Amino acid sequence: MAYTFTSYTASNGVVLHTIKTSPSNIVIRHVGATTVPGSGFFGINGGFFNMSTGDLLQIAVNNDVPIKGSKSAYGSGYTNYGDKARGTLVWDLSENEFSVQVVKSAADLAVVKRTAFWAQGGISMNLNSDSTWASKADNENMPNRTGSVERSGLVYNNTKNIWLVVTPTKCSAEAFRKAIKDNVGSGTLVNGIFLDGSGSSQIKCTEKSYSGDTRSIHQMVALRYDS
Repeated sequence: MAYTFTSYTASNGVVLHTIKTSPSNIVIRHVGATTVPGSGFFGINGGFFNMSTGDLLQIAVNNDVPIKGSKSAYGSGYTNYGDKARGTLVWDLSENEFSVQVVKSAADLAVVKRTAFWAQGGISMNLNSDSTWASKADNENMPNRTGSVERSGLVYNNTKNIWLVVTPTKCSAEAFRKAIKDNVGSGTLVNGIFLDGSGSSQIKCTEKSYSGDTRSIHQMVALRYDS
């Protein structure tokens, strides 16, 4: 299989649906006005977007190419809305490494080759810093950090696996982060990012289909191959 699906119920009651795969099996996709299950692809929802226009409000690129238009176009996925530096998960194919880089634009990402990486914008999880992650997330303008909503995220470990994670449980970012740390990766996780949440939290694979509140999500972290 190109991926492994697992569900967990954490001690704090948060249910996690996870897709574990390799970074080479990830592609950042613009899917237009549809849900994740309606997109025809396996994966989960991506970053924040304007619900009225579909403009992407965070970095979403493959090989330095934004997924929705030109680099200079507003809402294309090349820069963050408001010129704000936020946590961006990067897979550098040449270096064979993941990183979370806090940048304003894909142009600011440190990679070996501009033609050999993908990057998904979000909000830094800072999994190695339980004392400062919340303040850093606030500095990145994380919406509704303390509210109870469905949530999505990406995390990776020290053997270069990546997990696409969605919870249908309405919970705080802290509870979601703790559930991930306690259950995913068996203590090997390095870092990750929060993605868009609430009704945008959606997942599709053979084993699980969840459409949140059925809103169109416009952008996905998708699998290249599902078998």
